[in-house]
Amino acid sequence: MKLLEGKVALITGAARGIGKAIALKYAQEGADIAFTDLVIDENGKATEDEIAALGVKVKGYASNAANFAETEAVVAQIKEEFGHIDILVNNAGITKDGLMLRMSEQQWDAVIAVNLKSAFNFIHALVPIMMRQRGGSIINMASVVGVHGNAGQSNYAASKAGLIALAKSIGQEMGSRNIRANAIAPGFIDTDMTKALPDDVRQEWIKRIPLRRGGTVEDIANVATFLASDLSSYVTGQVIQVDGGMNM
Repeated sequence: MKLLEGKVALITGAARGIGKAIALKYAQEGADIAFTDLVIDENGKATEDEIAALGVKVKGYASNAANFAETEAVVAQIKEEFGHIDILVNNAGITKDGLMLRMSEQQWDAVIAVNLKSAFNFIHALVPIMMRQRGGSIINMASVVGVHGNAGQSNYAASKAGLIALAKSIGQEMGSRNIRANAIAPGFIDTDMTKALPDDVRQEWIKRIPLRRGGTVEDIANVATFLASDLSSYVTGQVIQVDGGMNM
């Protein structure tokens, strides 16, 4: 039997990148997939098609994860169309980097809203559903900068640290209802964004990584699958750094 057979996963910001990789891995393990993105464009439709080809039910929903009312509505729609929701991956995120002296209020507010408030929105909407189901797994996509900080990313680091603390708090609140909450903190992952960096910058990063390579989106998806499955049934309130040992 596949690890996620019979489960329904809701993944935010999953039309591309890490979110898409998690959705595909979950589908390979038998889960039906509901995913959201700000718009479901050609990338979103392509993601839908790739997941559908794996033989599971899938639908992409256009929704602003930072908007409380939109989130309540889309979760209710997904519950109606899929019947239940067993796994939530809070993956929606943006960056608006800058040193604190030059950071605008808009840069701060936008990152906190998309990265952190969106997780509150979805958890708030889903916890009553998971309580009635007597179980569920919530996974917040954090970052190593949420654990260790990073100059020039105070807004992003604060949002990711918030996701870690949020997972720990929900894990404490909801453990008696068999609802688990954990966080994943990726390090230097090979994505379109990091591949666009100058080669000397990439090599300098890799020198700091004991495994001497950037991570792949599949590395993140594998850990997300563990946390979504019954293999981690006694794991809650944890943050797992997937960083090749960069921040031991």
